[in-house]
Amino acid sequence: MEFSEVLRRRRMVRHYTDEPLAPEVVERVLAAALRAPSAGFSQGWAFLALTDPADRARFWPFVPSRVDKTPTMQNAPLIVVPMAHKAAYLARYAEPDKGWEDRAEARWPAPYWHIDTGMAALLMLLSAVDEGLGACFFGIMPEHLPSFRGEFGVPDEYDPIGGITVGHRADDMPPQGARIAERRRAADEVIHRGHWGRHA
Repeated sequence: MEFSEVLRRRRMVRHYTDEPLAPEVVERVLAAALRAPSAGFSQGWAFLALTDPADRARFWPFVPSRVDKTPTMQNAPLIVVPMAHKAAYLARYAEPDKGWEDRAEARWPAPYWHIDTGMAALLMLLSAVDEGLGACFFGIMPEHLPSFRGEFGVPDEYDPIGGITVGHRADDMPPQGARIAERRRAADEVIHRGHWGRHA
């Protein structure tokens, strides 16, 4: 699929069939995350991949609003939880070629561990589209994170940034609402050319 077509087709898909994914497809989607950029090539991320039905069933109690609003998300044969590892960045930038020996978080203009993990998540979403599949990124609310960590043995130093479902789109998936098109901001609203407020 042409990259422009991947971008055009990308949307958050919340309705799936229970058709399984071939193992090689799962591996390609997961491997796409490893191609994401990371500051200092820190690669401060990890990914919890859930493919076994029993493991996926263990996950859904931690996102009850998703289950309530779109129960067919539970049909997705792949769930990935991307996690950011801040300590990897602080350690990497304390190395001699970077020189931030104090490991001060205040030196960072933004939390790149979250940004880079988000970019890795996006590459998985795009890879899913390229495979002819649907995918969705969604949040895990803070009140559910401690029990999620305990259930899956996630170390405290890894911060889940959300969850991703991947699977075959349901045939009866509802059409994208008209409000989406109405709310989509145009390029001349958000792109400032040369100076803030200059759109042409």
